[in-house]
Amino acid sequence: MRHPLDEKQHAIVKLLNKMGQEVERIFIGSMDCLRSLDREKAAYWIQEDKIVNELERKVDDECVRLIATQQPVAKDLRKIIAAMKISTDLERMSDLAVDIAKVVQRIDGPLMKPLVDIPKMADLTVRMTRQGLESYIREDIVRARELASLDDEVDHLYNRVVRDLFELMGSNPQMINQGMYLAFVGRYIERIADHATNLGESVLYIATADRNDLNS
Repeated sequence: MRHPLDEKQHAIVKLLNKMGQEVERIFIGSMDCLRSLDREKAAYWIQEDKIVNELERKVDDECVRLIATQQPVAKDLRKIIAAMKISTDLERMSDLAVDIAKVVQRIDGPLMKPLVDIPKMADLTVRMTRQGLESYIREDIVRARELASLDDEVDHLYNRVVRDLFELMGSNPQMINQGMYLAFVGRYIERIADHATNLGESVLYIATADRNDLNS
């Protein structure tokens, strides 16, 4: 039979996995809205953020209850602390995905140029989010460490996005507003990737008890 502590930890993992799925759904939905500039759909994704907020509350409540009733120590305690940190990162990722949907509501279309590198950033960030959660569930420190190099790829794409947008705005002053909004989107995705990297840091904390910075 499973120990009550193991059962409760398994329940928390399931909540975090559900939370990650919702974050991914909102993020992908917001990016789809950006491509089509669908303001009505953007409003829908903005409202969906409340689902992630509620899941974060449930994770925190379960973690606090588990600490109070089971008094975990050592690695078990680190798992619970990491779960609370991961829920915070996922909630912030959802907020940033919603910020992309809010940009869609402010952009005057059509888009100044076809989106190329911004979707590449988004696809890579979705991959990072999945890998971060999988590494947490499996306690896979190798996969967790890989997030650092993936984050570097996102940063490289972001720098290229900003450079290209500023070149376009320089030659087309009428596109400055839209260009700045698209630069904001790039920044939001770059920040989501940073939070995905934090998931890997939480895995390393569970395994080693050390705080590792994978964003440096």
